[in-house]
Amino acid sequence: MKTFAIAGCGHLGKIVRKAYSDGLLEDYRLIAAYSREAEDAQDVVKGTDAEALSSMDEVIALRPDYIIETASIALLKDFAVKALESGVSIIPLSIGAFADSAFKEKALSAATASGARVYIPSGAVGGFDVLNTIALMARSNGWDITAGIHTHKGPDSLRNTPLYSDELQGAEKSVFSGTTSEAIALLPTKVNVAVASALATIGPDNARAEITSVPGFIGDDHCITVETEGLKAVADIYSANSDIAAWSAVALLRNLSSPMVFF
Repeated sequence: MKTFAIAGCGHLGKIVRKAYSDGLLEDYRLIAAYSREAEDAQDVVKGTDAEALSSMDEVIALRPDYIIETASIALLKDFAVKALESGVSIIPLSIGAFADSAFKEKALSAATASGARVYIPSGAVGGFDVLNTIALMARSNGWDITAGIHTHKGPDSLRNTPLYSDELQGAEKSVFSGTTSEAIALLPTKVNVAVASALATIGPDNARAEITSVPGFIGDDHCITVETEGLKAVADIYSANSDIAAWSAVALLRNLSSPMVFF
């Protein structure tokens, strides 16, 4: 039986724990949880034989098969390389960390050396299989290719960011247009899915990101487009909240243990 740990025990981490308690991860055993808030980690492991630990070093020392990160880019960058060097695979939700090319290179080098893997879940979007396939075809044939994501958000979700102004409450407005790397640098907690889709296609420095603020809009609508010679794919996903991101990690774990694999 494979083992896993949860790094980050807030709302998303607790969704993964719920899936486990509901029997949806029957091929796995939860062995540890970590959170900056000790009580949250204790709450996540309650009713299991898993340990609530006080550091990621302690989590890594247990050598789980997978660590599911549901916390932040900062936490992911803090432990990912060490986990991968130790042969522990990671399933990160803070995928925006990989827009940092130096961090990405260190993580992938560590994974290559140890045999561990970085598994990128679909998060709040999807279609990575066809996005990656089209990108490979374009690369092999020397075709021009464009890729990007256009996200619609409510203005309240942009509060406390450089993009927010009170005028957004009154009219629809484009608030960002640039590369995915620029987007994650400006909004480190808001556009992880943009980085994920960019990694599957032409990279964060080349893929475009557009954000439109819509008064009264609840949740996020992400429209991903990739286009090359004779091929175009569009994936449009709406979600009222972030729950689907955690569920995508659950679905990935089930996929990894299933005799029939969807990719």
